[in-house]
Parts: sequence; C-alpha cells; structure tokens
Amino acid sequence: MSASVPPPDRADEMETPVPPPMRADAMECPAPPPMRPAGGGSGGSDDLALRRQLLGPERSRDAVVPNVLDIVASLFRVLAAAVFVLTFIAQPFRIPSESMEHTLLVGDFVLVNKMIYAPPGEWQWLLPYREPQRGDVIVFHYPDQPSEHVVKRVIAVPGETVHLQDGLADIDGVPQDEPYVAFEPAYPDAYRDDFPQRLYTDPGVDPGWWQQMQRDVHAGELVVPRGQYFVLGDNRNFSRDSRYWGFVPRQNIVGRGLLIYFSLREPSSTDPTQDDSLKQKSDLLDRLKDFARWDRIGRVLR
Repeated sequence: MSASVPPPDRADEMETPVPPPMRADAMECPAPPPMRPAGGGSGGSDDLALRRQLLGPERSRDAVVPNVLDIVASLFRVLAAAVFVLTFIAQPFRIPSESMEHTLLVGDFVLVNKMIYAPPGEWQWLLPYREPQRGDVIVFHYPDQPSEHVVKRVIAVPGETVHLQDGLADIDGVPQDEPYVAFEPAYPDAYRDDFPQRLYTDPGVDPGWWQQMQRDVHAGELVVPRGQYFVLGDNRNFSRDSRYWGFVPRQNIVGRGLLIYFSLREPSSTDPTQDDSLKQKSDLLDRLKDFARWDRIGRVLR
C-alpha cells in the first residue's frame, strides 16, 4: 500500500493568509484582489490598480467634506442669484397703509413682477412683456420722492379721459365695473368723490398738480397725457393718489403686483369692522394662529 506523498511546493505559488473576523464597529473596506504571480509580466500595473482601489474610499471620504473656499463660493453664487432675481425678475414689498384695502391690507407682503413691463427684446416671443393696463395693481416710485415706493391701481392709461362720480370712475364717459373698490366711513368730500373740480377746496392737493390739472381738463374730463398714468387706491375715501399729486410717469413704474406671499396680522386705522389686533393668549398654538393671516398667503392680486 503506497503512502500518500504531498505534492512538492512550487516556487511560483504563495499561501494566502486568512483574514481575521471583522469587529462590529470596524469600517468595512473592500478585500484586495488576489495577487498575480511575480513572473506574470504585468505586476506593475496590477500594483497601481491595487493602490488606487485601496486609496479610493479614503479620497472619497475627504471629498465629501467641503473646504472654506467651497462654502464661500456657494454663498456668492446664491447671493448673485438673489441679486439677479431682485433686480430683474421679482421684488418683495410690505404694505404699510390702508389705501389699498381690501385688496391689500396693512402687513401684507407682496411679490412684484418686474419683468412684465420691461422693454421687449429678443425674448418677447417667450416672456409676456406688455404695457401697464387699466386695472393693474402697480408699484412705482412716488413722483415727488423717487426713493419711496407706492402701490396703487391703474385707472386710466395714456389718451383716455377720467371722471369720478361718487368715487367711481368713468373712463371715456363709460362707467366702470370696479368690484375691488371699498368705501369705508368718511366725511363727504366733493373734491375726492366728484373729481376733477374747478375749485381748490382741499389743502392736501399739490399746488403744482392743481395748475397742471386745469390745463388737462376738457369738458369736465381729465385727459391722461402720453407716457402718464392715472392711479387710485382701492380704498377711495382714504387714499392719497393721482387726485392729489398727479400722474405717474411710465419710467417710474417698477412692476405689477403678483401675489401675497405672507401677511402679518396688523390692525386697520380706517376700517372699524376689521379686528386684526393681536390678542393676549397664553396658548402657544393660538398665538401662532393669530400671528399671521394664513388664509391670505398665496392670494393672487386682481
């Protein structure tokens, strides 16, 4: 009976050690590929590939953590995008007065579309450029103080005639349907309600505008000149508008009111039926509910 003779060791074979079992808290690393024989002729490239495989996860972990320059660059990109949007596309404004009640309330935050009235260019086939139209709620630079922004509604455009009867507008002799107009309690005022007037009865009227208005009134109708717009507040009894200081030049118009994106609950000083004063409540949920007019958020201006 012949004895079993183990095969002779070969010089080109190496024993592969068995790795110890992994600990539960150790990070998993990929196992290295089996080593090729030393005389295979491609050991250099295999070693390079092995080093890349072993170093790859470490480099990937380093790439996940951004450095200071990456953070600064990201902040500058966000800032540049915000400046571009505020300069050319849209801009937020806060309503400080009651002149546009009940379309806009004190404490409303309005997003204004600045693109719609921009001069049409090569993108006019895609973007809705147009001129201000009757009924648009617009934001503009106040003619007497250009740094101040004012929001009103366009009532008459260049070339049209306007006349108010009991606070409602007639355009080119035709009474207008104005469902947005509010008449909050106020004393009678002939100049305010039946505009234009030949008598200087209101000390709040700008003297320069009074003189110009006498030249632009024909047969009891105020004619809107070229490049000018006649604007009024929706709260007709409590609005200082074109009746008191004149037309809005086309170049002063910033944009059209788009929507209400937030609304703080603030009281009105002209509407006794509107109770938006903050109540003293102990419950946190009630205070959060009364903090803002949540039902007005997202309301499109019309």
